[in-house]
Amino acid sequence: MDKALLVSVELKTDKHHWRIEDISSELEELAVSAGVEVVENIISICDKATPNYLIGKGKVEEISSIVNEGVVDTVIFSHDLSGTQQRNLEAAFGKKTLDRTQLILDIFSRRAKSPEGKMQVELAQLQYLLPRLTGKGILLSRLGGGIGTRGPGEQKLELDRRKIRKKIDKLKEDLKTFRLHRLTTHKRRKNNHLPLVALVGYTSAGKSTLLNCLTESNQVTSEKLFTTLDPLSKSLQLPSGQNIIVSDTVGFLHELPHHLIEAFKATLEEARHADLLL
Repeated sequence: MDKALLVSVELKTDKHHWRIEDISSELEELAVSAGVEVVENIISICDKATPNYLIGKGKVEEISSIVNEGVVDTVIFSHDLSGTQQRNLEAAFGKKTLDRTQLILDIFSRRAKSPEGKMQVELAQLQYLLPRLTGKGILLSRLGGGIGTRGPGEQKLELDRRKIRKKIDKLKEDLKTFRLHRLTTHKRRKNNHLPLVALVGYTSAGKSTLLNCLTESNQVTSEKLFTTLDPLSKSLQLPSGQNIIVSDTVGFLHELPHHLIEAFKATLEEARHADLLL
């Protein structure tokens, strides 16, 4: 199990409504959900991002001194890092350094079970990695296993940008086929007068537990975040005798990075086509 030091960053230039303590708490939940043992959670409050490290040089030195004690395998930031920032931080710490988006992608790669889910996660991973590739640089050095190496990392990323773009285009085309199939299913339900009820809410709020109670199904539940990534629909007969479909959806997350929405499309569409949101 990776031992991680978490760095929760608050930039005064950011516009959000969460306290830094809440951001720090959620980052820790995400790390635990990814199978990481959290060694320490440091808070860094900065006026604005620095181009080289995101955070100030003094805080970098403070984190380096903790990392040098030898109990940390990975440093995880709550804020997205540019390719330059990530390379500089890894050089300063001498340890693998990830950002929140990579952490979420790691969880997605564990949770996706269906072919469509796996494709969506791979698409999100490749789109994230493409602008960060620097020849045989930092991303290719992460192949020893552990958090942040699942998915395209296992292919050693020995692909040039042209091949990666080609792979992205192929994934988008393949996903269109799944989408058309889903639209056909929705039309069939409407023609059969089967209303769709979508369970929506924050991740780990209890949607899968509610689905199990309502439909007597055995969907896996967990206190970890994003237990459900692939949509799951079950039939239910109401006391009135009317038959409906109840669909479990992926959970919401505070400030979900926009470029990860692709990985949510399947379940988000369940909500979009629903007759009732619960």
